[in-house]
Amino acid sequence: MNHRYSTLFRITRDWGLPPILGVLSALGFAPVHVFPLPIICVALLFISVRHNLSWAFSRAYLFGLGWFLAGVSWVYISLHDMGQLPAPIAVVATLGFSMLLALFPALAIWLPVRANLGDRWRWLLLAPLLWALMEWLRGWLLTGFPWQAIGYSQVPWSPLAGYAPILGVYGVSWLAALSAGFLALRWRAGWLLLGLLWLGGYGLQRVEWTHPVGKPISVSMVQGNISQETKFLPEKLAETLAMYRQKVVDSETRLVILPETALPVFIEELPKWFLEELAEPMRARGGDLITGIAEQESGERYYNSMISLGSSPQQRFRKVHLVPFGEFVPFGFRWLVNMMQIPLGDFTRGQPGQPPMALSGQKLAVNICYEDVFGEELIHALPAATLMVNASNDAWFGNSFAPWQHLQIGQMRALETGRVWLKANNTGITAIVDEKGHVVERLEPFTRDVLVGQVQGRQGMTPYAHWGNFAFLGLSAAGLLLAWLRARRRG
Repeated sequence: MNHRYSTLFRITRDWGLPPILGVLSALGFAPVHVFPLPIICVALLFISVRHNLSWAFSRAYLFGLGWFLAGVSWVYISLHDMGQLPAPIAVVATLGFSMLLALFPALAIWLPVRANLGDRWRWLLLAPLLWALMEWLRGWLLTGFPWQAIGYSQVPWSPLAGYAPILGVYGVSWLAALSAGFLALRWRAGWLLLGLLWLGGYGLQRVEWTHPVGKPISVSMVQGNISQETKFLPEKLAETLAMYRQKVVDSETRLVILPETALPVFIEELPKWFLEELAEPMRARGGDLITGIAEQESGERYYNSMISLGSSPQQRFRKVHLVPFGEFVPFGFRWLVNMMQIPLGDFTRGQPGQPPMALSGQKLAVNICYEDVFGEELIHALPAATLMVNASNDAWFGNSFAPWQHLQIGQMRALETGRVWLKANNTGITAIVDEKGHVVERLEPFTRDVLVGQVQGRQGMTPYAHWGNFAFLGLSAAGLLLAWLRARRRG
C-alpha cells in the first residue's frame, strides 16, 4: 500500500505539478497581478528539470500547456461565442493553439538541458536567455503571437518593470527568467545577485527618460459598449451613429477619441452630412476627433482605419499588422473562416511607417487593437509623437481576462516609449496610462460612458525607442556566444 501511494505521489509530482505551475503562472498577469508568481513557478520548473534530460521537454511542455490554456482561454470565446464556430471545433482549435504555443517554453527548457552545460553558471547564462528568445520567436513567427510574454506580468508593480524603457518586454522577460534561475540555484551568491538586479530596477523606475512638451490637453474617450452580436446589424446602424454623434456633441474637450470601427460601415457609405455633424462641434472649440471606420478602395480592397475630423486637416491611419482569421485569411484556412460569422474579415494591410497625426497641438502615434502587442513596430513614430493612441474593440473576447491583459500590454508600451498611452475601447477597458505604465483613470468594462481627463504630451527617446529589440537580441547573442565558448573549453 505504501508503495502504491509512493508511486501515485511521484506521478502527481512529476506530471501533475507542471501544468498546475503553468496555470498559477497565468495568475501573475492582469487582472490578478501577482507578479512574483510566474517567477516562482518558472524557478520550480527549472528545479524539476535541470538534471533530468529524459523528462525535461515533456514537463516543460505540460507547464506551457497549463499556462496558455489558462492565459488565452478567451480564444474559445472569440471562436464560439462571437464567431459562431461550433463548440467542438472551437474547443479543438483552442486546445490545438495552446498546444502549439506550449512548444516554445518546452524548447527553451529542453535545449540547455540537452546541451549538458554542467556547472550552474552555464545553466544560469543560457536557460533564461533561451526562455526570452523563445518568447521573441513566438512574437515573430507566422505574423507573431507575443501575448502572455512573462515580461508583461511585471508591469507596473515589479522592480523589473524599471528595465522596460531600456530592454523592452523581452528584456524584462529575460530578467524575470534570470530571477527564476537565481531562485532555482539556491545559493548565496544567487540571492545577492537577485537583490542587486531588483534594486537596480527599483532605481531605474525613478529615471525620467522623456520630458513634458507644451501644455496638457483635455481628452474624451467614448466607450460605446456596442455588443459584437449587434455591432454590424443594419437595423442597429442608425442607433449607433446617433449615440456617437451625441457623445461628440456633448463633449467639451479638445481631443475626442472613438474606438476601432466605432462607425460600423464603410466611410464611402456614410452621408457627408453625418461626418460634418461630427466635425462641426470639434471645429467650434478648436479641437479634433478621431474615429475608427473601414475604408474601401479599388473595389474589394478595404482597410481598418482611424480618420480625423475637426479643426485640423483630415488625416488617417490604416492598420498595418492585421489579425489572422479576424482580419485576413491565412493560406489554406478559408474553410475555417467561412464557418465563422466575421464581418469585414479580409482587410488590406496599411503602409508601414505612417506618420503621427498632428491634431489639437499634439502628434498622435495611432495604432489599432492588436497592433499594440508589437512594441518594436510602434517606435518608428518616435521621437515625433507626443502621445500614443490605441483604438480597440475587445468585444470579441467577452467577459474574460483578455481585455485586462490587453490593457497591461498597453502599460508596457507606455513604459517602453515614455509616453502617455490613451486606450479607447468599444466595450472596455478604456483607460489613460501615464508614462510610467500606471493606469491613471479607466472605465469599467461593459459600460457605456465617456472617460475625460487631462494628458501631457512628452518628447525624448527611451533607450528602447532608440534600439528596439536590438539591445535585447545583442545581449542574447553575446550570452549564447559565451555559453558556446565555455562549452568548447569544457569539451
